[in-house]
Amino acid sequence: MKITFVFVPLVFLLACSSCRGQSRLDQTSKEHGHTHYPSFSEVAAHKLIFPSKVPDRIIVNLTEDSAHSFAVNWRTDQQMSVGYVEVANETHGPDFLLEGNRRRIKATTQIFENENTRDQEPLVKGAYHAALVKGLQPGTTYVYRVGDGSEEDATWSEWFQLETPGTDDNAPFSFIYFGDAQNDVKSMWSRVVRKSYKMMPNVDFMLHAGDLINHSEANVEWGEWFHAGGYIHATVPSIMTPGNHEYTKGKLSALWRPQFNLPLNGPSGPTKETCYAIDYKNMKLVSIDAISLQRDEDSRMAQVKWLDSVLANNTKKWTTLTMHYPIFSTAKGRNNKKLRESLLPLINKYGVDLVLQGHDHTYARGAATNQKDGMNLFEDTGTVYAVSVSGPKMYESQDQEWMERRGEFTQLFQIITVNSDTITYQAYTPLGSLYDAFDLVKDQSGKKKLINREPEIPERFKRDFMKEK
Repeated sequence: MKITFVFVPLVFLLACSSCRGQSRLDQTSKEHGHTHYPSFSEVAAHKLIFPSKVPDRIIVNLTEDSAHSFAVNWRTDQQMSVGYVEVANETHGPDFLLEGNRRRIKATTQIFENENTRDQEPLVKGAYHAALVKGLQPGTTYVYRVGDGSEEDATWSEWFQLETPGTDDNAPFSFIYFGDAQNDVKSMWSRVVRKSYKMMPNVDFMLHAGDLINHSEANVEWGEWFHAGGYIHATVPSIMTPGNHEYTKGKLSALWRPQFNLPLNGPSGPTKETCYAIDYKNMKLVSIDAISLQRDEDSRMAQVKWLDSVLANNTKKWTTLTMHYPIFSTAKGRNNKKLRESLLPLINKYGVDLVLQGHDHTYARGAATNQKDGMNLFEDTGTVYAVSVSGPKMYESQDQEWMERRGEFTQLFQIITVNSDTITYQAYTPLGSLYDAFDLVKDQSGKKKLINREPEIPERFKRDFMKEK
């Protein structure tokens, strides 16, 4: 009888508990309508599209003063109306968690909604959090995490490691340059960004030359881009310049500024967080909003005037510009005349060293003012221009006088290492094969010479892989 007496109430309690659980589920469904999880699961890419209480799309961006600060952004659902960054000096064990070792910075939070009707995506309600972590020591490794400030770990991210650059301007540093990712980002770009990180795990930052995705407001495509980079986005600072696919009908993607946290030192007006300048050790790095410049006269005048001032006051030995549209395109019919007429005089006047571009979905590298002297050496080298593509969308190109090396039907990433007197440029395929490489050497007078290095594979062209119909 004792067994029966205990068992029957237990069954009754379990049944009641089940009823109450079902009742709560039904109530939740009624209260939240199309926002509860069963509706999410009807969307194939729901894990890429919808936020939750746990931070996602975490990304670190370079600041104007990267030796002493970093910028971080992330996303949650709208229930998390506040956000915080916790940061501490990295330690050999968990002792950075001890009292007094961590400090907390409150983020700026933007409640945000977007619905990509073009691709029939569902309404996405999110909270985007942005924070600037200042007061850091140069050349120091930190750990940080982002979350809602609760005492429980469940709604915080993991701890990420991040190292600030040192103060020795002549110490070498490296960055990875990507042309357009744009299409099939989760499927086909992921291996490129991950291979680049595997080959250069101590890289200082990454540079994206526009067209990160294909449709500016597509939440699933932005989700794929963040998914493809994964934790790399949260541990290696990035900078990005917008491409034409980050624009729709002349308007920058509504997700650009909420998702990124880029410098605000560009010209006032519509190019906020798209046109800006960064000093990184002995390099001046400038992002030009080529789409806005090409299409809008006021923006063109503002960016040209601003760039002239930036370059006139530049004290760094090396100068790199990044923009989406190429100064010199790789194919006929893709001419960016207004861009070239606006910027080429300044590029030549101030002796810009590198211009890193995208858009043409092919590869080309050269220097328009080169005079060939021997097989592999160019004396009195002018500006070196590169056009590259990291995603799978491919176009054809035509050989032109400014090109020293070109290619088609090839996904690439470029590892660029900057020393006191030399820039070493290496373009790699996803297999890790060296496709193009050179050293750009600058003496104390500013005179440059370019030394080509031997690639590991021959030039690749679409005709070699695609049969004529």
